[in-house]
Amino acid sequence: MFDRIAPRYDLLNRALTFGLDTRWRKQAVDALGLRAGAVVADVASGTGDLCRDLGAAGLVPIGVDFSFGMLTAARTEAPLVQGDALALPLASASIDGATSGFALRNFDALAPVFDELARVIRPGGRIALLDVAEPRNRILRRGHGAYFGRVVPLVGGLVSDKAAYRYLPESVVYLPESDEMCAMLERAGFNDVRHQLLTGGISQLMTASRS
Repeated sequence: MFDRIAPRYDLLNRALTFGLDTRWRKQAVDALGLRAGAVVADVASGTGDLCRDLGAAGLVPIGVDFSFGMLTAARTEAPLVQGDALALPLASASIDGATSGFALRNFDALAPVFDELARVIRPGGRIALLDVAEPRNRILRRGHGAYFGRVVPLVGGLVSDKAAYRYLPESVVYLPESDEMCAMLERAGFNDVRHQLLTGGISQLMTASRS
């Protein structure tokens, strides 16, 4: 279902977030702190936005996505590979870093994903993982809930599959608490784990270094 709405989803998502996703992705790329030429896998690369941002920063991106439909809709010159985040088609300790943009909430369990990232990243490598969040402020949380619970599915249903857009705001509930995710990363073999809320808490960024 999601494959066939990928291009329209990308455009609508930009409109509904008022272009904030561009700023968030730049923050994620900057937070990697990797040298030019470093090889970075973008896991669940989708339409290729983060791949383009990584390339613009002088890094060498490789896009990996389970969905063939997403890969065919991607707009990036980076090499793209169809693969499972639980079994990345990469050799152990073969890349310098990894990113993921708004995909963590789609995994049934995060610990195996973090373990796999730790496997393919060299010691000293970096990760930057972006996803949605709910504001901690009660007033902001109410506004956020109303917007993504009502406006997003309504507008999305006008241009595409209403059920798919209803899933987007609901999916954030599948994410563990930030402390739990940070602990998972540490158990997987990462250190210097940091969690940051962005734009009033509607998005979150986790960064870490491979031990």
